[in-house]
Amino acid sequence: MNWWKKLTLSSVGMLFLVLGEGMRECRRFRVTHYTPGTSEKNPGSPAEQRIVFLSDLHNQVYGSRNDILLEEIRKQEPGLILIGGDMLIGKKNTSPAHALELIRRLPEIAPVYYALGNHEQRLKNCVEKYGDVMYYYRKELTAAGVHFLENESAHVSLSGRELRITGLALPLGSYEKKHTPVTAGKIEKLAGPSDEACYQILLAHNPGYVAAYKEWGADLVLCGHLHGGVMRIPGWRGVVTPQASLFPKYSGEMTVEGDTVVVVSKGLGTHTVNLRVFNPAEVVVIHL
Repeated sequence: MNWWKKLTLSSVGMLFLVLGEGMRECRRFRVTHYTPGTSEKNPGSPAEQRIVFLSDLHNQVYGSRNDILLEEIRKQEPGLILIGGDMLIGKKNTSPAHALELIRRLPEIAPVYYALGNHEQRLKNCVEKYGDVMYYYRKELTAAGVHFLENESAHVSLSGRELRITGLALPLGSYEKKHTPVTAGKIEKLAGPSDEACYQILLAHNPGYVAAYKEWGADLVLCGHLHGGVMRIPGWRGVVTPQASLFPKYSGEMTVEGDTVVVVSKGLGTHTVNLRVFNPAEVVVIHL
C-alpha cells in the first residue's frame, strides 16, 4: 500500500472518529463546577451556595420531558437558577415546547431568573414573521414563577449575601459580524448603572463584549452563545463562533480578570451545525 493510500485511509478513519465523537457529545451533557474565589464583595461564607447556570438549550431533550436534565439540576441543590438565553430556536414553525417543559418546572427547585439571548430577541422583535410564539412562551413561564430580566435587575439575598442580577438584552445587530461597538455607556443606557454596594451579576448572552461588561461594573459575568466554539482544541479554546470568527477569546471557560470573573457556558444544545467535538454540553454550577 503506497503512502498516498495510507494517508487517505487514515484521514477517512479520523473523520469518522471525529464525526462519531461529535454525534455522541450532542446527546450527552456534563456538570462543570466553577468557584470564582473571594473578593471584597464576595468574602466567602461557611454556608456555601450553588448557582446553576443554564444556556443555549435550543430545545434539546435529555430523556423524556427533559427529566434527566431536570434531575441533574435538582441534585445540585442550587439556591438560585440563572438562564442566559437561547433556550429555544428562533425559526419559523419551531415549537418552544421542549424548552417550556423543562423551564416551567425549575421554580420548584429554586428561584429562576432568565435573560434573553438572540433567539428569544428574534422571536420577540419579528412578530410578523414568527407570530406570538415569544409572547406565549414568556406568559407561560412567568405564570410558572420564572422572572424575566430584559434590561432589568433584581436584588436577591443568598445566605446573607446581597446579590444584584442584571439581565442584558442587546440589540440583535450586536450579534452580527459587522456591528456598532457595545460600550459600558451603552449598557448603562439599556440596563442602568451597576450596583457597587452588592455583588453584581450580569447575565449577558454574547461574550464578545467582555471589556464593556467589566467597565460597566460587573463582578460576575455569565455568557453563552458560542456553544463552546463547536469544536475545542483540548487544553486551549474553542475554534469558531456563529459569525465564523476563529478562536474566540471567551468560548467555554472561567476567566478571572482583575475584579471581574467571566464564565462562558458551552451550552446545552445546538442548532444549524449540530456537532460538538471535544466540547461536551454542560450544566454550569457556580460556587459562591
